[in-house]
Amino acid sequence: MNRYAYMLAIVAMFFSACSEAEPLGTKEALQDRVLGKADAPVTIIEYSSLGCPHCAKFHTETLPDLKKNYIDTGRVKLIYRDFPIGNAAYAAAMMARCANPQRYFQFVDVLFTNQDTWTRSQDPAKALARIGKLGGMSQSDFDKCLKNEELFKGLRKVQLDATEKHDVNATPSFIIRRADNSLVEKISGAQPYETFEKAIKKAMP
Repeated sequence: MNRYAYMLAIVAMFFSACSEAEPLGTKEALQDRVLGKADAPVTIIEYSSLGCPHCAKFHTETLPDLKKNYIDTGRVKLIYRDFPIGNAAYAAAMMARCANPQRYFQFVDVLFTNQDTWTRSQDPAKALARIGKLGGMSQSDFDKCLKNEELFKGLRKVQLDATEKHDVNATPSFIIRRADNSLVEKISGAQPYETFEKAIKKAMP
């Protein structure tokens, strides 16, 4: 089995039992994607690019422990916001946002886990379309999604707002806030779990 076929087999495992669904409208697609309880006392806002190796490292090495110890226990919620760098990352972000919101973080996990394969493909769009199909997105819906100019502009606005409001200029970047929305800390880069834990404890009521 070649590397690409192996990647597709792994993706298929992630998306087992998925069926095709209509892509979301632009307004729904641009809504925040959130892991954790809405009333969690601490919020982590993540600005990330699906094509960024450091972002993939955070998602594969650090986030699982944060999820187990803080997100799943109701003490932290994570808001994921796209900060795409490069055309392939924009295409990946748009595809994930056109998918069913309940499947959004599945798409993110798959895209980060298989990042080397689709980012280094001679035809990244074709590679992403294959992933989308396994996640229940038809080729026509994939094409429609990537041609959605308003979605592209919306993602670009998220980037511009992040730079203007939080001085985000690299990925990944994280904004740690208390329940009253006060800023506790900004973390740049794929820092170790202990760095996030320290900031979370500082933000706890």
